[in-house]
Amino acid sequence: MPELQKLSQHFWVGLGCQQGVSSKLIETAIEQVLRENQLNQSALAKGFGGAIAGLATINNKASEVGLVEFCQLHNFCLKTYPAEILRLVSVPNPGEITAQVMGTPSVAEAAAMLAAANIDCQSTIGLQIGENEEQFSTHQSLQLNAHLANLTPYLIDIGVRCLVPKQIFRLNDEPKAVTIAVAALIPPLSENNLAR
Repeated sequence: MPELQKLSQHFWVGLGCQQGVSSKLIETAIEQVLRENQLNQSALAKGFGGAIAGLATINNKASEVGLVEFCQLHNFCLKTYPAEILRLVSVPNPGEITAQVMGTPSVAEAAAMLAAANIDCQSTIGLQIGENEEQFSTHQSLQLNAHLANLTPYLIDIGVRCLVPKQIFRLNDEPKAVTIAVAALIPPLSENNLAR
C-alpha cells in the first residue's frame, strides 16, 4: 500500500490558458488546486517537492511566455500534445468553445491524463527551452494509429485518474485566465500488490 500512495503523489498538471497569461497566475492557480484538493502541501518548495512530474498542454501553447517562465523557474518538463491526440480523450468537462477555438473539447484534463500515462506525441520542452525535439513514443502496449477513436478505455485500464477536474482561475489584477486539471497514474490494485 505505501507504494500505491507514493505513486499517487506524482501527478501531472494539465493547463489551458489565454495568450499572455503570467507565470504568477499559473503559480497561484496550481497552489490553490494543491491546497483545496489536499495534494502535497509542501509541493511549492523546490519544484513543488517532487509531487508534480510536470505540466502538459496543447502544442500551440508551448511557447507561451508565462508558461515557459513558470516551467523554467520550477525546473518542470512541459509536454505538449496536438489537438488531434487530445480530442481522443473523453474528459469529465468537455468545452464547446474550447472545441471550436482549439480543435479539441479539452486541453487541461486531456493533456494531464495523457502525460500521466506517459504518452508522448509532442515537442517536449525541458531546460533547453529553445531546443524542441519532435518525438513520438508511447507507453509499452499502446499503438496509436489513424483508426483509433478513443484513448479513454486504455487510460482507465492502466490506472490514469483525473484527480482534479478542470478549474478556471483569474487574478483580480490580471485580465487573463488559466485552466488547471490534475491527473495521476494510479495502477489498479492487483493480487500481487495486495500480497505485499
